[in-house]
Amino acid sequence: MTQIIKGGNLPLSGEPMRVAVVRRSDGPGAPEVDAAALLVGADGKVRGGEDLVFYNQSAHAGSGVRLTGNVRGEGEVVADWLEIDPGRVEPDVERIVVAASCDDVTFGEVEDLYLRAVSATTGEQLALYAVEDATTETAILLGEFYRRAGGWKFRAVGQGYDSGLPGLAEDFGFAVPEETVEAPMETVPEGTVEPPEGAAVVPPEGAAVVPVQAPAPAPVQAPAPAPAPVQAPAPVPLAVGVVGKVRGAAPLSTPALGVPLARCNDLPGEMGPEFEPVEFSGRGKEDVDPGLTLPKGFVVVDVLRKGDGYIEVVTLTVRGRRWREVLGSGLPDLHGVGVFHHDGRSPLRLRVDAPGMAAWTIRLRPVSTLRPFDGPVEGCGPDVLAHTGDETDVRFRFKGDEDKEGYFGVNVHRRGGHAQDTYSRRDRGRGSGSIPRGPRLVVIEADGGWSVEPGASRITSFWTRRR
Repeated sequence: MTQIIKGGNLPLSGEPMRVAVVRRSDGPGAPEVDAAALLVGADGKVRGGEDLVFYNQSAHAGSGVRLTGNVRGEGEVVADWLEIDPGRVEPDVERIVVAASCDDVTFGEVEDLYLRAVSATTGEQLALYAVEDATTETAILLGEFYRRAGGWKFRAVGQGYDSGLPGLAEDFGFAVPEETVEAPMETVPEGTVEPPEGAAVVPPEGAAVVPVQAPAPAPVQAPAPAPAPVQAPAPVPLAVGVVGKVRGAAPLSTPALGVPLARCNDLPGEMGPEFEPVEFSGRGKEDVDPGLTLPKGFVVVDVLRKGDGYIEVVTLTVRGRRWREVLGSGLPDLHGVGVFHHDGRSPLRLRVDAPGMAAWTIRLRPVSTLRPFDGPVEGCGPDVLAHTGDETDVRFRFKGDEDKEGYFGVNVHRRGGHAQDTYSRRDRGRGSGSIPRGPRLVVIEADGGWSVEPGASRITSFWTRRR
């Protein structure tokens, strides 16, 4: 019998193993879980940072422990794989502890979490432990492989931590000092990799888990009743001085339409002309002629639309054909901000398209009224910020729409209308990039809530994800 409960243990042969940390992903926006291993001495401590194997340090040179990759299978099942060869483990290492951590959520929200060890040569199951009592933990010790009487055994641990992987590692004698290390830019999570040969993931008996194929199909267990859905977290309160746009009558990133605007940033005059803001209201699809004669430069467009449905604002050519998109969004109760570059010669005309005769209001205003990007900023939906400082590393976070999904993209525009992509992703999560030296307009496309924060994101801590 290789399936055991919390606190149980099993003898092992000492042969090379592949160990999977398995859970159900449940599609985009599901909690992100990372596997890790700690190599622990007789005193219960790691000897240093080199004894941690995790997403930023995928191999232990002295003991042959490796984190090999992430595999996705049918039914949204995901497995992180570790390779452990007990015969290569250094004599000073008494235990290899397998752990998992997750960001922004707790393990009470992670479905069908279990650990499975198989023979690296035959694929035979050696140990299986399913976690059934996780609640508020953000890191958890799943199990440990330990020396006993000249051989090796496995113990199901199931001990959780509310302080994440750093807190767990500190309990094992390793805490990162206030130092920084060079880290490449973080991007959208990598695609999946091929599973280890002969290492099919088989769910524990009765668990609602579909196997990750590798390479031959494994039997699918009958699904258990699905747990009650996890409630989405409440919106983050807006701090003083932070730009924020949320649904309803909450504070907006710009004054309500109809309220005079003043200069808010240090953008030079050549970035866009000064003029008195003008507003237009309508329904459905309409062409708008603002009656403005403006010199060359950027023009900001605020878009207000109550209710649900998609709305798009585009510029028009002299012949009335659509030219460039200013803003497009399907967010409910939208108050979005877009921008376009006017050539100073053509008539300034726009087309607003809101299917279903939805009511809308737009306002044209100068770029001098944009909020400056000089500190942390939060928002929901499309927005534009003014950057006038030096080249700045930036940390991004996309919270997603009501389903924790959607698109998030950032690009910067310089004088003349030239645009440069900076960052994008197709689901919620974190990342980093850089904004070139100003003056620039930081244009944000988003299907949900987001935040951006200037800082030295390329010089990051030991724990910052770099994959």
